[in-house]
Order: sequence, then C-alpha cells, then structure tokens
Amino acid sequence: MPIDRREFCQGAATMVLAAALGASALPLPAQAANDVSAAELMKPDALPDMGLGDAKAPVTIVEYASMTCPHCANFDEITFPEIKKRYIDTGKVRFILREFPLDPLAAAAFMLARCAGEKDTGKYYAMVETLFRQQNQWAVAKPIPPLLAISKQAGFTEQSFDACLANQKLLDGIESVRKRAMDAFKVQSTPTFFVNGTRYEGALTIEQMVKAIDPQLAGK
Repeated sequence: MPIDRREFCQGAATMVLAAALGASALPLPAQAANDVSAAELMKPDALPDMGLGDAKAPVTIVEYASMTCPHCANFDEITFPEIKKRYIDTGKVRFILREFPLDPLAAAAFMLARCAGEKDTGKYYAMVETLFRQQNQWAVAKPIPPLLAISKQAGFTEQSFDACLANQKLLDGIESVRKRAMDAFKVQSTPTFFVNGTRYEGALTIEQMVKAIDPQLAGK
C-alpha cells in the first residue's frame, strides 16, 4: 500500500536515535568482496537511472544510498562536490545515485526527489542535496511538516506533495531498485559504491575515491 502520513511517524524517533548513534563513529571505508559485472550493474530496472556526467565516460560510479543515512549525507556534503568538480564535470566519470531506503521515511524522501526531477535530472540531485543538508530537520518524530516546507521551496504544492507520496507505482519502483541491489549485488549497507563494478563500502573520503577512480581511468 502507499506510504501514508501515519507510517512516516511510526518508529521515526527510533530511526533518529539510531542515526545519531551511528554518526558518532563512521566505519572505515574499504574495498569489499562481491565485485559485480559492470554490464550487469547497468541493466535497466523499474526506474530510469538518474545520472550525472557524460554517458560515455570511461568510469561509472553507482552509489546506493538511503536518505536517512547520516553517512550518506556526510559523503554528499563533503566528498561528492569534489568528485563532481574533478571527475564528473570534466567528462571522466558518470555518476548514478540509486535508491536503497532503509526505512519508509527514506523511501518517501526519495519519492519526493523523483517527483521533483521527473523532467530534469538536475532537479533530482538538487532535491537530494537539500534533503541531505537538512536531514536533521525532517528525519524526526513528526517529519511531515518539515518535509512539506522543504518541498514547497522546491516548487511543490500541498496537493502535488500528497500526490507524489501516494504514487504506488513510484514506490514500487524504488522497492524494485532496493530489492535488486540486495539480491543481485549483495548490497547490505549504505552508502555502497561500485566503481566500474568494483565495490566499496562506507562514506569514502575524496582521497579514497581518487584511489578507486584513478586506476580505472588508467586502465589498471
């Protein structure tokens, strides 16, 4: 059934507490087992990929993230801008963010980003960035008022906000992306990255991302 406003609030306080505890000690990011075929990774799913950068770039990075994950927010704020400047904007990297919600609230936030960027990938990433930056404002016991306020700043009305969150097809698509990541690619935590199919887990620093990307650019 569609996510509704009551479901957002159920367990929200517990999720916030868990996020706060997890944020105190970020795990050491490292290359993990279970690398995957780049071709398999790029097969179409229920939702179209939201990609940034040249589609013909020699390196493709796929990130699986959850909107309520503090480690994902940390990566988006600290590391991603440098990746964009050094690699995406220069045509070296194609970057794709895929939904891996860890709870209903994260799924709802992704739905809003998808609705915002339905006709413009840039607006999707702008909404994601805004939601990550303001995560501590809406990942709370009563998330609807702050989520609605943020959405209105992105051009939503209360009617379009409600319609987006009632879109069962969109929610099913996000669940399909999440389930495929678990079943086919063994994703178990966020953020998880695949750099041309090579897996890395955790909120990687720019130095760690450089060490992952540059050998791929050099063909090693």
